[in-house]
Amino acid sequence: MIAACPATDRSMPPASAAADNDTDDARAAADGDRRAFQRLYRRHAERIHGAVYRLAGYDHARAEDLTQEAFVRAWQKLPGFRHESAFGTWLYRLAVNVALMEIRARRADPVGFVDEEHLPDQGETPFCAAEREELERAIGKLPPRARAVLVLHDVEGWRHEEIGEEMDMAVGTSKAQLHRARQLLRRALGENA
Repeated sequence: MIAACPATDRSMPPASAAADNDTDDARAAADGDRRAFQRLYRRHAERIHGAVYRLAGYDHARAEDLTQEAFVRAWQKLPGFRHESAFGTWLYRLAVNVALMEIRARRADPVGFVDEEHLPDQGETPFCAAEREELERAIGKLPPRARAVLVLHDVEGWRHEEIGEEMDMAVGTSKAQLHRARQLLRRALGENA
């Protein structure tokens, strides 16, 4: 049984306070303040690690490397951060790009175009929570590009247009990869395709 969460969680500051802290810390870190950057790291490392962990096929070592690479890049690029979006949004996008560049660098899993008329628009029935570990293992074994599209679309909530732009592929190719990933998952989990 899952314990109920208390009505107020004193360990996490309100969202607006965190955003204000991010803005102040991002400006200070851009000027070279390492402690400010450490605070940003502590506030965002778990979310960034979670995103790249899924993109890395649930490989802990790769996810650790990608998380560190994302924060190194953030430190390097922080002076150019224009504060047009929230720092967390900018950092998340940078980390996803780091993971996607790693997939591209390995020239992972090219896929051909599939006619969009033959692809489903909506996802099928989601997997139940009790199958989570088996599902994570199956996702981790997917070809890297198919896994990336599945994670970005079904887990992170990206649209195919965004995925296509970030992964340098046509929208139809993104849909084809998602369809392929779902079929491979069904097979891996023993369901009828």
